[in-house]
Amino acid sequence: MTASLSDLTARLLDAAKRAGAEAADALAVHGTSTTIDVRQGKLEQAERAEGTDIGLRVLIGGRQACVSASDISDRTITALAERAVAMAREAPEDPTAGLADPSQLARGWDLAAFDLCDPAPEPDAAALEQDCRAVEAAALSRKGITQVEASAGYSARAMHLAASNGFAGGYARTSRSLSAVAFTGQGTGMERDWAGESRTYQSDLPAADGIGTLAADRALSRAGATKPVTGNYPVLFDERIASSLIGHLLSAINGTSIARGSSWLRDALGQQVLPAGLSVIEDPHRPRISSSRPFDGEGLPTQRRAIVQDGILTGWVLDLATARKLGMTSTANAARGTSHPPSPSTSNIDLTPGTRSRDDLIRDMGTGLLVTSMIGSTINPTTGDYSRGAAGFWVENGTVTHPVNECTIAGNLRDMLLRLIPANDARAHLSTRVPSCLIDGLTLAGA
Repeated sequence: MTASLSDLTARLLDAAKRAGAEAADALAVHGTSTTIDVRQGKLEQAERAEGTDIGLRVLIGGRQACVSASDISDRTITALAERAVAMAREAPEDPTAGLADPSQLARGWDLAAFDLCDPAPEPDAAALEQDCRAVEAAALSRKGITQVEASAGYSARAMHLAASNGFAGGYARTSRSLSAVAFTGQGTGMERDWAGESRTYQSDLPAADGIGTLAADRALSRAGATKPVTGNYPVLFDERIASSLIGHLLSAINGTSIARGSSWLRDALGQQVLPAGLSVIEDPHRPRISSSRPFDGEGLPTQRRAIVQDGILTGWVLDLATARKLGMTSTANAARGTSHPPSPSTSNIDLTPGTRSRDDLIRDMGTGLLVTSMIGSTINPTTGDYSRGAAGFWVENGTVTHPVNECTIAGNLRDMLLRLIPANDARAHLSTRVPSCLIDGLTLAGA
């Protein structure tokens, strides 16, 4: 498939040149996916998708335009290029738009070291359904579970990127997933929770019965939830949702927000944004991990770097355009699809783990809230003011006492992150590895 995708990008670039483009890049993507859903013991949905998408970006002076299609005929490719050139001529001028200099391009990467594509045969629908039913049966074996929704999926995706500056490269990746949502109780007393796993290699996926029982046990523990009291308390973000905290930091240092001056961290470069001793590391080269990649969406070589080092913010997340706007160098963080130009985005992220377990933090936090799920979000991107709906468990004198729901957590992200205390329970296989995190003194609105 890579060879045919390479041919598609070459045809797109040739068509762009004939249509009058001064420079261009082209992306071709082929993907297949199968999803099986089982609900209340019956097959709820069986879905199969397969297709090839192509995208072309053309540049004329400081103007650019992007077009895409799912038809790969010569006629469509020619029309696509002509339309893109016509659009670019009418687009507003942007002096920061443009391809990478050839000296910046990635060359000679070892794709085998990334190990992104499982060589095992694609599972058929029957095998995925069997997994669903095993997850469902395991969850229903727990007394008190009234309903289970199970889902299993497989996907394979190959891409090839080429540009008129001489770059050409591609890779493929696979994913196998299995999840369950378990319900307990009836009517207004109904509670639910879930468990799920996803891996690049099918052989690495945990057993179905473990996923099902975990979803059931989580749901059962939610039974009888009440609103917590209102006040200022320490809040422990469970590992399942703690990555959202670092996600807010990464959004705030995205080059697009920084170039616009609209980020609550717009003046924080070189300043402390996390407690001393904590770092945020981006490593796009981890093998068998879903967000790993040898080059970015503009053909620049990716590399491991410390975004935050010992609590100090060391740099922004930049593609070529945002780097040029800020008078900086791209950090090789460009991401793109077939229908839009590159924009900054991170890959694999690690937060320095702590030395204590989650249970240790629960014991040490005294009285407060353990958050296991969140809903809604009111984040002010300019000030960092934070407010989110939450549910979880109340902790009294270092002991979990009962489930709680229908509450709101509020604070300011800049202050919150400076008080962050990580546990040591991050899961090794995740693309974003952030352990449970304790933050003291947040405002809790409940009963």
